[in-house]
Amino acid sequence: MTNETRWIAFDGPKRIAQGAPREMTCQAKAYFESHPDASILFFDAATSHQIHIDLRVDTEHLARVVDYLNRPARTYASAGKKPSLVPQEVTLLPRHWEWLAAQPGGASAALRKLVEYAMRASGPADARRAAQEAVYRFMTAMAGDERDYEEAIRALYKGDRAKLESCIACWPEDIRAHVGTLLGPAFAAG
Repeated sequence: MTNETRWIAFDGPKRIAQGAPREMTCQAKAYFESHPDASILFFDAATSHQIHIDLRVDTEHLARVVDYLNRPARTYASAGKKPSLVPQEVTLLPRHWEWLAAQPGGASAALRKLVEYAMRASGPADARRAAQEAVYRFMTAMAGDERDYEEAIRALYKGDRAKLESCIACWPEDIRAHVGTLLGPAFAAG
């Protein structure tokens, strides 16, 4: 699997572009120039977060906007910094504080270890939940008025892939195809 960001664009139920952000935005702009009344929606193809782009701007400005929107998240590692600690208030029972204080490194170190352990343990379930949310976001934006939409959402969260696929069988082809692409991670074991 690639970590390369991919976007997808639709004009109504029709997929008009998909791929790396710069290339697909150029395709969408060309489409928009020949279809000025088009109502184009952009999505991150994996997360289904909508991306707001004004295709009426010139190509150079559009490229800068796309590069800005697609910039990598700045992490401490990529910035050459060490992670800093952020103090927050935590409310625990006295027996919890006593146990934490008795741990090697004290309460803060013990809490950090517990949080790291919980993050690793819940990773697959968190990934599946995020994938379900991506399917939900896309279906809500693109198919909220389609037949059996509500039943498809219920099937998604019940984990009934066969029922969901049955519900969307009559939806427009390009919408159905992208929902199908999103379903794999949403129904992954975890």
